[in-house]
Amino acid sequence: MASGYDVPEGVEIRGRYDGEFAGILTREALQFVADLQREFRGRVRYAMDRRREAQKSYDAGGSIGFDPATRRVRESDWVCAPVPPPVADRTVEITGPVERKMIINALNSGAKVFMADFEDALSPTWENLMRGQVNLRDAVNGTISFRDEGRKRVYELKAETAKLFVRPRGWHLPEAHVLIDGEPAIACLLDFGLYFFHNHAAFRASHGAGFGPFFYLPKMEHSREAKIWDDVFNRAEKFAGIEKGSIRATVLIETLPAAFQMDEILYELRDHSLGLNCGRWDYIFSYVKTFRSHPSRLLPDRVLVSMSQHFMRSYSDLLIFTCHRRGIPIRDDAAANEAALQLVRSDKAREVRAGHDGTWAAHPGLIPAIAQAFDMGGRPNQIATAKREDAAALTAEDLLQPPRGKRTMEGLRLNTRVGIQYLAAWLAGTGSVPLYNLMEDAATAEISRVQNWQWLRHGAALDGEAVAVRVTPELFARVVEEELARIEREVGAERFARGRYAEACRIFTRQCTATELDEFLTLDAYGQIVVLHPKSAL
Repeated sequence: MASGYDVPEGVEIRGRYDGEFAGILTREALQFVADLQREFRGRVRYAMDRRREAQKSYDAGGSIGFDPATRRVRESDWVCAPVPPPVADRTVEITGPVERKMIINALNSGAKVFMADFEDALSPTWENLMRGQVNLRDAVNGTISFRDEGRKRVYELKAETAKLFVRPRGWHLPEAHVLIDGEPAIACLLDFGLYFFHNHAAFRASHGAGFGPFFYLPKMEHSREAKIWDDVFNRAEKFAGIEKGSIRATVLIETLPAAFQMDEILYELRDHSLGLNCGRWDYIFSYVKTFRSHPSRLLPDRVLVSMSQHFMRSYSDLLIFTCHRRGIPIRDDAAANEAALQLVRSDKAREVRAGHDGTWAAHPGLIPAIAQAFDMGGRPNQIATAKREDAAALTAEDLLQPPRGKRTMEGLRLNTRVGIQYLAAWLAGTGSVPLYNLMEDAATAEISRVQNWQWLRHGAALDGEAVAVRVTPELFARVVEEELARIEREVGAERFARGRYAEACRIFTRQCTATELDEFLTLDAYGQIVVLHPKSAL
């Protein structure tokens, strides 16, 4: 019999066959994923249609605000299910892609939680996705190891490790390597389904003390999307024969529409909730995308859009208030410069004062300093001490206040360099890239892309120039040419020639100059990393 995946009816695997992958892509696991897709695809399609309709309304000048239809949910008293003891303390978390060495180092890092990322930190090649599932299975079973031939060193798990959370991709993303009834798989259901099917029993036995698995949920824009996740969790719990509420998830509030739906999102997930997270970089990207047709909403240089901006501080304060009112902790997503420990300490002290219960570490080496900043006298959170009642008075205007600051030529150039280099790495299979002392992922690259598009679309005036300069297609073409040459000098001619910089430049430039803003940078580029092997299934 020819080698290939054993698939149930209606499922086609178009990714490369691999014996290890076959241990993940079993007939039973694929049947579970296919059943999820068949049950929920209509609701997912409707939710994505509603996203597009909402964006058309914003483009036409429609308002964004708190939904009067769900006022009762916002104003009534209810709380989420209690936080399970195994994850009561999440003061320091770390994240990274589902690469084998990364998983080991992150679980050993001393952080309380490691979020294994199938989303912004991962380029979704077939190899990355399937090896990631293999790696997570081995991590849950405690058998994961990695031999670094260059260093002659073997990496293995310590006795005490961080709690494992998994972030599947967003509702909007397809998985072209797997077809279900002739349609691409819904990426997040594939990520969730394969991981849950193979690991729920071992995870609960060894990691969750009767709870779990644990997840992070990205990119939602409305509570109807949270309701789908809640029903997916209910369906999975029933399938596995485990108690309702065993699966727990933290929601990343990283889109502007979701900031007006925080109570509603928590309410829909109240039996499965582990709180909310401030995903600041995607939130900035979403602010630009939501107001893409509004010249009054131009962002200043990316480096100036910090938590000191009124709209960002208001979003953070409202999130803290909402979580603590509903009896759950709040995380803060802070990408910090590894080399600037003092800046890290200052940033983390701000987060503690604001009332956050935990934070991200950008690198394992920062964990001791961050843990010290988040020492709350033995308490795992600040629910009882940081109610932030002042945030109850925040209005839609606070959340929407235009950011202030300069727009400069250097900001345009930095956006262009970062966008091209990140996309070149993503096309080559790497989703998290250190550039100019910051760790860039898809979220931060998106800011560079949409900001360039916004400045071009509205002919933004640049500050600090001797003569008046506006961002025009001609100016941008010159900037692209000069910055591509600078990238070649910085990385070296040989590496530049081997890489996918020219291809990335074409895609990035096309997206920045498009008449209509593409929803996501990586959706346009996704076709360039899909490698199909139609005969991989039996």
